[in-house]
Amino acid sequence: MTPAPSTQQRSFRVLLATPRGFCAGVERAIEIVERAITLYGPPVYVRHEIVHNKKVVESLRAKGAVFVEELDEVPDGAVTIFSAHGVSTAIESEARRRDLPVIDATCPLVTKVHKEGRNHTRKGREVILIGHAGHPEVEGTTGRIPGGVHLVSHVGDVDSLQVRDPDNVAYVTQTTLSVDDTRDIIEALRQRFPAIVGPDVKDICYATQNRQQAVRDLAGRVDLLLVVGAQNSSNSNRLREIGTETGVPSYLIDDASGLDPAWLDGTTTVGVTAGASAPEELVQELICRLGDFGTVQVEELAGAEEHMQFKLPRVLTAAATV
Repeated sequence: MTPAPSTQQRSFRVLLATPRGFCAGVERAIEIVERAITLYGPPVYVRHEIVHNKKVVESLRAKGAVFVEELDEVPDGAVTIFSAHGVSTAIESEARRRDLPVIDATCPLVTKVHKEGRNHTRKGREVILIGHAGHPEVEGTTGRIPGGVHLVSHVGDVDSLQVRDPDNVAYVTQTTLSVDDTRDIIEALRQRFPAIVGPDVKDICYATQNRQQAVRDLAGRVDLLLVVGAQNSSNSNRLREIGTETGVPSYLIDDASGLDPAWLDGTTTVGVTAGASAPEELVQELICRLGDFGTVQVEELAGAEEHMQFKLPRVLTAAATV
C-alpha cells in the first residue's frame, strides 16, 4: 500500500483571481467610518454592518465604531453612519427627526439605482426590482422608491407579477448582481412586458461583473475553488455558485480557519478569490494556511484593471482641509 504523501512531498499551485476583494464602494465606506472616528472621536454609530465582512467590522469596532441594527439604539446627538447598502427614506427621515448628525456611506452605485427608481415613478411607471429578498440593499431600495416595488428574485417570479399597466413598467437591479445574474430575468420581463425600460448594461456594478468574470476565467484551470468572504455576502455567495456551476468543488469561507484539509485531497491546483467586502489580508492568510499542507507556488492571473474611485462625503473632506 502506497503511503499518503507527507506535507513535505505535497505541492500546490495557487491561482489568484484578478480582480478580487475590495471594490471602490467598500473602500469608501470603510474610510468614511475611520475618518469619522478620527474627526469626531469614538464612539460613532453605524446602522447595520458597514459592509458584509466580520474582519472589517471587528477592526472598526476596535477603533471605536458601534454597530446597531436600528436607530433607536443610537443615543441622541451621536454621529451616525448609514452602511454601504443604503437605507430607506423612512430611516433617513427618522434620523432627521431626531436631529442625528448623519454621514451617508451608501455606495454611489446604489444611490444611482435609487435615483433611477424614483425617476421611473415620477414618469408614472411601476418599478420591478431584481434582487434578493431580505438583503439590506434591497430593503433600502424598496424604501426609497415611492409606492414600493415588485420584487423579482427568479425567472419564475415574472409570471406571477400583477401590474396596473403592462405598457408602463420599468426595472432596476440590486448592484451585487451581475449582467449574467440578471440576463434571464430581464429577458423574461421583456417577453412579458415588451415596453419595459431599464438600465443600460454599463450601469450594472462593474465590481460584481469583473469578479464573476475572473472566477469564470479561473475555474477551468483549477481542481478546487476557495472564495474568501462572509456567509451573508451576496456577491461572495455568487462567486462560489459560479465555481460550482462549472463543475469545480467550490467553498465559501470567512477566513483561513474555514479551510478543511480534506478538500485538498487529490488537489494540485487551487483557485482563490475574494468577495468585494473581503480584505486582501484574509487572502494572504489563506495562502499561508495552505502552506501548512505542502509547498505553495502562487500565480496571479491577469484580469480587468479597476481604477474606480468615489468621493467621500463633503462633511469629511471639508473638515480635513480646515
